[in-house]
Amino acid sequence: MKRFIQSADRTQGTLFPEHLEDYVAEDNPVRVIEVFVEQLDLNQLGFKGVKPLATGRPAYHPSVLLKLYIYGYLNRIQSSRRLERESQRNLELFWLTGRLMPDFKTIANFRKDNGPAIRKVCSQFVLLCRQLNLLAEATVAIDGSKFKAVNNRDKNYTTNKIERRKEQIEASIERYLAALETADRQEPADFMAAKVQRLKEKLDKLKEQMARLNSIEAELKKTPDQQISLTDPDARSMATSGRGSGMVGYNVQTAVDTQNHLIVAHEVTNVGHDRDQLANMAKQAKTVIDASELNVVADRGYFSSLEILKCHEAGITAFVPKPMTSGAKADGRFNKTDFIYDAKTNEYRCPAGQRLIWRSSSRIEHGLNLHRYWCSSCHQCPIKAQCTPSTERRVSRWEHEDILEAMQTRLDKAPDSMRLRRQTVEHPFGTLKAWMGATHFLTKTLKNVSTEMSLHVLAYNMKRAINLLGAATLMEAMIA
Repeated sequence: MKRFIQSADRTQGTLFPEHLEDYVAEDNPVRVIEVFVEQLDLNQLGFKGVKPLATGRPAYHPSVLLKLYIYGYLNRIQSSRRLERESQRNLELFWLTGRLMPDFKTIANFRKDNGPAIRKVCSQFVLLCRQLNLLAEATVAIDGSKFKAVNNRDKNYTTNKIERRKEQIEASIERYLAALETADRQEPADFMAAKVQRLKEKLDKLKEQMARLNSIEAELKKTPDQQISLTDPDARSMATSGRGSGMVGYNVQTAVDTQNHLIVAHEVTNVGHDRDQLANMAKQAKTVIDASELNVVADRGYFSSLEILKCHEAGITAFVPKPMTSGAKADGRFNKTDFIYDAKTNEYRCPAGQRLIWRSSSRIEHGLNLHRYWCSSCHQCPIKAQCTPSTERRVSRWEHEDILEAMQTRLDKAPDSMRLRRQTVEHPFGTLKAWMGATHFLTKTLKNVSTEMSLHVLAYNMKRAINLLGAATLMEAMIA
């Protein structure tokens, strides 16, 4: 095979370098992992096994297993069994762990038993990024995304799912009973007896399924959210952006820095919507960045009057567009935005030029104290048909409506806010899901999934910091 690059002879003896150090380049990310973990006080962070027991078989130091996990998540190796195999053949891991090769059970137990400490390690790296002025921009984008759990959709039950499944089983039972009745009317034969036996077995299985559904339905009524997941009890069925689609999983919330796209704060929830997450994530981001003021950008799924009020009281400036849910607008009539509020006189002016004066403030809706305004001359208005089908048009105003109006003014002055949000916070989600693969989470229950997500976020932030500063600069900052 002339004119081709020649391979080495497999029977030829080779003298490999004697030192593992020769296999790892100076800018290799494993050196960043080594320096970062060595600078941590694992005992203060709460890791178990930092102080060895006086008796029994010696254990692995937590720093070894932590390095192993960070390396795994940095290189898309999340499974404990795959990490075990890599520790037996990967030269970088030989260098990182000093040729230690823990078994998969030891690796998995470390992640399960040290969840809170691992989450603190993720926070420690974010604090390091702040010290390196990578979080100098006091603006974050907040968003949530659905991540798949190990729980299959068929192992998740809601009231509607049970009703649909019962209807399917009842239809199958009727079909098999009709087939059985037809078989009984025909002349007896060997093949017909076998068919009857198969039909009876199928009917027995369907009856077992119906009894199992009845027992699950009884348990379902005892749950607070009317939902049961058999494989992962904390996973929940959640709607996704696709029409008529959904998944069983978790809703992961992140706050991402708009300048360097680092994940400042994150939290795993099993609530399928984002309406109650704005203030929580914004306050976490503000604490991490340690800024006196913070700008927060989020999509309309986060719009909640009470959440925006909480942000305002905490010194956080929110940019959240209001969803268009007006029934009047859908019917072709004037909606609330067509009525102009005058703060000096505390009254509204309608499209016909009439004054809607304050009438009462005793109405409470969804926990909001509302003021009511209307005009007594609506019945004489020539454009009443375009305004309301009722006797008069009534306008409600929340007692803190001025905060929402100020936010809308900010959005009008910053039309690129939503584009900034989209290009900031959605990219990390796409990257993380690509790293995770088709099955996003490998662990079960909310606390273990939160630990797994913290490792993903730590790996993402570490890779991002290496790309921004370089491995050498990052290691010097860690040591300093």
